[in-house]
Amino acid sequence: MMICVKLTVSGMVQGVGFRWFIKQKATKFGLNGTVRNMANGNVEIEVEGEEERVNALIRFAKAGPSFSRVSEVNIEKKTLTNSYKSFEITY
Repeated sequence: MMICVKLTVSGMVQGVGFRWFIKQKATKFGLNGTVRNMANGNVEIEVEGEEERVNALIRFAKAGPSFSRVSEVNIEKKTLTNSYKSFEITY
């Protein structure tokens, strides 16, 4: 089943390669969406794809790359729009 979720990741997640890490994993899993830094220091991920693959990305977001420290991941289910054609880093 295809799903769409928005993740808000907080902790030490900017300046540590977090967006690149998420893009790499999302591309590997064949997911579409965006990842971006937010002004408050969080990272926001919006992702669409097969539920099993989205859940795998969520697990990676909770762990983060080696230099990050994820303190919380807020998950919000969204309406699937199929508006993304790839996975991109947006600033």
